[in-house]
Amino acid sequence: MRRSPKDTEESAAIISRRGLVMGSGMAAFAGVLGLRMRHLQVDQADQFRLLAEENRINIRLLPPARGQVFDRNGLLLAGNEQNYRVTMVRDEVDDPEQVLHALARLIPMTEEDMERAREELRKRSRLVPVTIADRLSWEDLSQVAVNAPALPGITPEVGLSRAYPRGADFAHIVGYVGPVSDYDLSRIEDKDPLLQIPKFQIGKTGAENKLEHELRGKAGTKRVEVNAIGRVMRELGRDESQKGANVQLTIDTRLQNFVQARLAGESAAAVVIDVETGDLLSIGSAPAFDPNLFVRGISVKDYGDLTSNKYRPLANKAVQGTYPPGSTFKMVTALAALEAGEITPDETIRCVGYTEVASRRFHCWKRGGHGRMNLRNSLKQSCDVYYYDLAQRVGVEKISAMARRLGLGERHDVPMSAVAAGLMPTKAWKKENRGKDWVIGDSLNASIGQGFVLTSPLQLAVMTARLATNRSVTPRLVKSIDGVETPSGAGEPLGLSREMMAQVQGGMFAVANESGGTAYGTRIDDKSMRMAGKTGTSQVRNITKAERARGVSSNADLPWERRDHALYVGFAPADAPKYAVSVVVEHGGGGSTAAAPIARDIILAAQADGIPPLSAYPSSQRGRISSALKKLQLWDPDEPKAPESQA
Repeated sequence: MRRSPKDTEESAAIISRRGLVMGSGMAAFAGVLGLRMRHLQVDQADQFRLLAEENRINIRLLPPARGQVFDRNGLLLAGNEQNYRVTMVRDEVDDPEQVLHALARLIPMTEEDMERAREELRKRSRLVPVTIADRLSWEDLSQVAVNAPALPGITPEVGLSRAYPRGADFAHIVGYVGPVSDYDLSRIEDKDPLLQIPKFQIGKTGAENKLEHELRGKAGTKRVEVNAIGRVMRELGRDESQKGANVQLTIDTRLQNFVQARLAGESAAAVVIDVETGDLLSIGSAPAFDPNLFVRGISVKDYGDLTSNKYRPLANKAVQGTYPPGSTFKMVTALAALEAGEITPDETIRCVGYTEVASRRFHCWKRGGHGRMNLRNSLKQSCDVYYYDLAQRVGVEKISAMARRLGLGERHDVPMSAVAAGLMPTKAWKKENRGKDWVIGDSLNASIGQGFVLTSPLQLAVMTARLATNRSVTPRLVKSIDGVETPSGAGEPLGLSREMMAQVQGGMFAVANESGGTAYGTRIDDKSMRMAGKTGTSQVRNITKAERARGVSSNADLPWERRDHALYVGFAPADAPKYAVSVVVEHGGGGSTAAAPIARDIILAAQADGIPPLSAYPSSQRGRISSALKKLQLWDPDEPKAPESQA
């Protein structure tokens, strides 16, 4: 059937309209596509060119500034100083060997330095900047910067390095930092990418190590564009690093300097604690060393000198060293017996110079004996036989329990390296560790701080603080972190009767202030500063029957390593305790002659907040004391430069 002209015309109109709509749509789509292509190719050309050349964009870590360490008065103990250095990124260098030799012509580099750099470049990721040289002078850094176009992959930088302005005085407390080693990486569970940066410094010992998480801070990042030969063209963006927290310790710099100076020449340790708060005001260990040597890379000779020294300067004797406490332990035995009701303060025990148990004689230090002794006089004259008798009555289990109550045999939670737990033996301990049964002789030895008993100077200071206050004083080394105060160590009451504690405190007062007391020669004349204390001498060798028969050899006649350790513990003022002190002099001989004079000077310095006043000493001793104090290597705490290392 033929279509009418009208139908044909209507069909053509419909087709034309559809074609127009489709054509318009296609034109619009093409226009949008063209505009988008122009935007991508022209407006965003630079950004997409960088994305297309992704291998030329590097993301680099920004190490944070390490938190600083201050003393209780705000004096700087560990800070950061500028360090000029040169780094290389292996991925940006075609021939690293050529670049190293070119660099060596500009700055001082030994063959050993070159080999160390090669080793680091081999070990590290090709994208990680490796420190090729550090601690450069400004002139050397400028030489590198001027010649930068000829040194692909090399970047001159200004970084930070640790510095210890107080030198040896705080070596054992603050510790030191050093570059991350393979050993560090193998034992640290922390996967912080900062640890992969060659020569990045972390805490190795002391508070630097134990407070590493707080002090380190958090890394930042920056995105940089590099050209075809590895030169950085521009920085594309960055996220800044976060500085580590600042830490304030409880240590008093002036007192710490006095303690270290007073211990100089000895292999010794001393601890001073504020009995009201538990704050550790001084932790001395002698000899010491300069921690800056380790930060800068200690020489083989310097390290050899430290490790070969028989006085062991690298060891922190105050918290790591453990020693038989000797007669400084007698207050523990006395309190155990008093609490158990096995003795009264006025009851006397006769000392004839020895006690015989199971056909074995246990000797008193005084060969002829002390005669009749009550509690006060037994402490005053340090009669061993009195405590041998108490040991048989009360038993080692109660003695050990009292010792732990007073802070012995406990690893105190202070952020320092290798804090020792000491040893308070029991019957079960001996069976488990020695495979033998406990015998009565073990109890007698323990009662006077010998045998298996081991304590650290820190524990002895805590014990003395608890004796002075009848509270469970806990040592505190960190005062605050970023201004946030840490909990006090004042402690709760020990639960011992006031009368019982007064008897022991009275005996300690007699030791240092009454004629016949073992520390009377080192008494304090100023009544407002008087000290109560206890001497101790611990044997490091066995004395044979033959030697006793012919006369026990004096310490002066023995080699240094075989001499007795000298100890002293005390608190002051005696009538209102504020400070407690413990002193251990390795192989020093007698506690009254070697340790007590040091303890007296230290506790006077603590009370005077400076040099001990001569008026506090007996008049007959002032001339000698004055001369001795003038010889001490002391310095103004406001000056950042400390005396030379004691090592």
